[in-house]
Amino acid sequence: MPFVAKVPPRRPPQGRLQRLRKLAGAGARVGADVVSQAVKRWRGGDEDAPISLRTAEKLAATLGDLKGAAMKLGQFAAMDAESFPPEVRAVLARLQNEAPPMPWEDVADVIQDELGAPPEALFAELDHEPMAAASLGQVHRGRLADGREVAVKVQYPGIGPALEADLDNMGSVAKALHAAFGRMAGYFSEIRRELLAELDYAREARLCEEFREAARALPDLCVPATVPERTARRVLTLELVPGETVKAFLGAGMERASNEERYRVSRLVLRAVLGPFLAGGMVHADPHPGNYLLMPDGRLGVVDFGSIKRLPERFTGACRKLLALGLSGEPFDVVPVARELGFEWGDLPEDQARELMNEVLEIGGKPLRPGPFDYATSTMVGDLRALKTTRFRQLLKFRPPPDGLLFFRAVAGCVMNLRAIGARGEFRKVFEELAALAPSEVD
Repeated sequence: MPFVAKVPPRRPPQGRLQRLRKLAGAGARVGADVVSQAVKRWRGGDEDAPISLRTAEKLAATLGDLKGAAMKLGQFAAMDAESFPPEVRAVLARLQNEAPPMPWEDVADVIQDELGAPPEALFAELDHEPMAAASLGQVHRGRLADGREVAVKVQYPGIGPALEADLDNMGSVAKALHAAFGRMAGYFSEIRRELLAELDYAREARLCEEFREAARALPDLCVPATVPERTARRVLTLELVPGETVKAFLGAGMERASNEERYRVSRLVLRAVLGPFLAGGMVHADPHPGNYLLMPDGRLGVVDFGSIKRLPERFTGACRKLLALGLSGEPFDVVPVARELGFEWGDLPEDQARELMNEVLEIGGKPLRPGPFDYATSTMVGDLRALKTTRFRQLLKFRPPPDGLLFFRAVAGCVMNLRAIGARGEFRKVFEELAALAPSEVD
């Protein structure tokens, strides 16, 4: 089905101040709406959402026009089942692959500039309407002369300066936080480096192949092969993965889905996030449901490889060890494992650090315990948020390793997906299967 733009296509604004004004305007609307909704609740109204559907529509439209890092924040917010009701999340979820597209003329120009020939000379077919449009580029369905069906991702013209403008704006906030809390500079540098690297589609093609190799031990996952002769810095061509996105499944599809089907999908999502990491040290750090496809043959297709991260062996080995210890059910000292992961806690006494980490493991480790676990009714996310309130001063002392930020983002996104799917089942078995993927020398 062809992609239908909600608004006339246009290029994203590039200037730092121009983007900041648009984002500040959206923020002001959201802030005013939050107050309005709170007043309605205080007066005994039925409103229970932090923002109204109308404000969500305006916010999605603004972030969709801005694209870049601003839109990525909206993509992640759409996954949060705890903070927004389904109808608001459905609006924000458009940002996962339904941004306002660029016109075909711009698509053709980018392909000509990058690959040295017009689209009609390079592809037997290439749809003019995109099948998906996201934060940095849009994807068109095509076919090569040899008959292979492909997905061609083309970068938005001017998105590089737009992304840098967003990051410069974020950098000002990061400097203020660094002055208040310290260590923020290292985290922001990691985020900036990774986001700017996503502009290089030739790099993304290499990461796709590396991720494909890491996922080889998981036959129920499908990672598409790259087409190097149709790939450059701003154009990426991959073999087409057929299927319905998990995002679509979370919409109308999930109303018809049995718990058995929800559990199957949940297991596949868990394997996609943690499997390649435990087997090969690589994590897909952009796990929003638009990046997963439920294929007709029962496999889960994985797409969009700009946020693939190879983690240091020290970090990967410590995560494997932590999972094995959690599954063992035996008491263990979390402090040495946390140090292997690269966590620091400054002048916080070790016994207090241990107590806090044990509380986190007690909450986060519930799916590892014997017996059925129900993600639909789980309070795990809410309990972790409550812990941030009761242990705020101690948590400020903790410093996770900067090179682990994308892994933590992937895990958080995975939990949000599982909460939204809401399956009940023996999830411990899934984690046992995942633990078995670790190389034997780590046992």
